[in-house]
Amino acid sequence: MEFAEVVRRRRMVRDYDPDRPVPPDVRERLLAHAIRAPSAGFSQGWAFLVLESDEERARFWAATTDSAAAHPPGADGWLTRMRRAPLLVVPMSNKDAYLDRYAEADKGWTDRDESRWPVPYWDVDAGMASLLMLLTAVDEGLGACFFGVPADKVTGLRAAFGVPDQYRPVGCLSVGYPGDGDRRSPSLRRGRRGLDEVVHRGRW
Repeated sequence: MEFAEVVRRRRMVRDYDPDRPVPPDVRERLLAHAIRAPSAGFSQGWAFLVLESDEERARFWAATTDSAAAHPPGADGWLTRMRRAPLLVVPMSNKDAYLDRYAEADKGWTDRDESRWPVPYWDVDAGMASLLMLLTAVDEGLGACFFGVPADKVTGLRAAFGVPDQYRPVGCLSVGYPGDGDRRSPSLRRGRRGLDEVVHRGRW
């Protein structure tokens, strides 16, 4: 598929065919492309928690969502359809890797002062790695969606999978073949902003 077509087709898919797993070679390409993302100082302070088995995915959803009692069947169709994804990838960022890297001699800083960073590039870089996985999924004929892990569920996620303290989940990617119930998000009714609205050439 031509790159321009991949970009044009990229969208968030929220329903999956539970009977079609992601082929192992495709899963590995998703991950191999993710680590081609740029990273500040080539710090590469990311990690990816890959969840494929029924038990692993059930543990993820149990740790990151409210109980079934709080959300009776049919009350949240979006979540019900998302749970069908056969593959979940949780990208993690490691701030310490960046603070350590920029305290090395070739970077010129002599300390790990976080205030030097105008934005948290550890999260930015993990986000760029996630985008490469989203684009790869399209190129492979799959659907994918990047969604957040609620702040109050991060501790439970860490405990459920033994995630070290220095790694923070920046979100999760659901990946699979789109299901019959997939439909466009109501948010898209807002329309895509045009270049004339977002591009400022030379000055604001």
